[in-house]
Amino acid sequence: MWKTKQSTVPQQVRLTDPGVREQLEALPASQVLIGLGTDGQPLGVDLDNESPHVLVCSASGGGTSTALRTLAAQFLHHGGDVLVLDTKRISQTWAHGLPGVTYRSDIADIHHALIGLRVELTRHVDEHGETADLPYLAVVFESAGPTLRQLARHWDKVRQAGEPKTSPAVDAYEEVLFAGREARIHILAGAQSYSAALGREQFSTVLLGRVTTTTWGQAVPQIATVPKASTHPGRFHTVQRSTAHLTQVLHLSETEAAAWATATDTEKD
Repeated sequence: MWKTKQSTVPQQVRLTDPGVREQLEALPASQVLIGLGTDGQPLGVDLDNESPHVLVCSASGGGTSTALRTLAAQFLHHGGDVLVLDTKRISQTWAHGLPGVTYRSDIADIHHALIGLRVELTRHVDEHGETADLPYLAVVFESAGPTLRQLARHWDKVRQAGEPKTSPAVDAYEEVLFAGREARIHILAGAQSYSAALGREQFSTVLLGRVTTTTWGQAVPQIATVPKASTHPGRFHTVQRSTAHLTQVLHLSETEAAAWATATDTEKD
């Protein structure tokens, strides 16, 4: 009897692994690599596709921040900008002080950053009929669910008489999710579990790690059969459209991410 070759997923994917650096360097500015799937097939995100936002969900310690770091470093590598919203203050410290990075951690500053983002979105859409010349902007939104709830509570405290009851920062987040592609603004949201406030249809790519079946059902209801979660470091399922691909996410250390983000054109070649 013939033996069928078993499909395998790499145990790890590092920048120093054979061929990985070359794959990254070969990508156009409109694409970022998530990791490698079955038999080493690359899985990524095409930023020029419809609704190219990314949601990453995993339990604490499951690799959410690492996945966001890997994606953000690639945005910067291609000349894009990154806005980090991190109430935990420690999740993306590798990006502090890098060219093109704005880091916000206080809830009041995150509130103003999101409102400013909506202003920028409106300005870009109104002033640019063609946005192909605009740089990409990645919004790395750590602990997105809890932060959205903090933003709502913050607005309850500072709202003046006559102002709307709904937080304008939360409204801005929803507007960027809906129309960000028009201005090349892409949200990379991280969460430990799914909540309706995060949005769903707007995320064309969802990475699910060690999450509950409830999160699976809520975040990607189009996947009828929930695959078994893995405790292997960096192991996620990448859901795009109606397919879940088992994926070993590219792991860039903090040092590697900062170096890749700031690589010059000569170093890229």
